[in-house]
Amino acid sequence: MSSIILRTATRLLFTLLLLFAVFILLRGHNEPGGGFIAGLVTAGAFVLYAMAYDVASARHALHVEPRTLIAIGLLLAGGVGVLSLFSNEPFLTGKWISLGAEAESIKIGTPVIFDIGVFLVVIGVTLAIILALAEE
Repeated sequence: MSSIILRTATRLLFTLLLLFAVFILLRGHNEPGGGFIAGLVTAGAFVLYAMAYDVASARHALHVEPRTLIAIGLLLAGGVGVLSLFSNEPFLTGKWISLGAEAESIKIGTPVIFDIGVFLVVIGVTLAIILALAEE
């Protein structure tokens, strides 16, 4: 399909969808949302890009093979779960570290890293299936 209206709208919506996905991802470990829905929104953005242009352009815009995203996401999510086993706690027990001074410290926890892993797996699986079907 070669529609100038779809291509023009995609240039704007693609960026907005990716920003919205980052917002959902970072908000999700404390409130509704998280890695799964953010991954679906991101995959939707790339599917829209593939519809406006073509599958090869969408794969080029992704910069990474979807199977690589799946592998990295599984390593992140699984690796975070294993960290708690080293301190004799149950699998996937949350751990947090503080960066900076005590008054202005930023806390980074394993739930965020787990959500990022889920985010990458969902993007990889969804795009691997949809882009393979679109190429046929």
